[in-house]
Amino acid sequence: MNNKTYSAKASEINRKWYIIDAAGKPLGRVATEAARLLRGKHKPTFTPNVDTGDNVIILNCKDAVLTGNKLDNKIYRHHSGYIGGMKEVKARDMMNKTPEKAMFLAVKGMLPKNRLGRQMVKKLRVYAGSEHEQTAQKPEKWEF
Repeated sequence: MNNKTYSAKASEINRKWYIIDAAGKPLGRVATEAARLLRGKHKPTFTPNVDTGDNVIILNCKDAVLTGNKLDNKIYRHHSGYIGGMKEVKARDMMNKTPEKAMFLAVKGMLPKNRLGRQMVKKLRVYAGSEHEQTAQKPEKWEF
């Protein structure tokens, strides 16, 4: 019996393109599935220290749902680095103005906080509507 652990190499990875439709689905559920695909955890060749993930396109972010009271209570915060530079945006305003940014931040927060995570987030494309520019890549629809 061979007890060797398989470790994927960068040359052995073949990447696919997947489309996730966020219409009517909770924002967090869509984000977890996208993060799973970006990391490559759905593949049997998953290796934690190698980017084995696929490319992900998320469509219809404007139709994603925030459950409970999150629209009114959730606040997105960032700081400019200067004194008094704290910026706050309510989730309702974020979903009305830039829903793709809300989805992007949700997925980015679920990826590793290192070089590997920054490499993975580059394979994510997020669109507010149902149109996308990656038709040449022949993306497959991902159901979960």
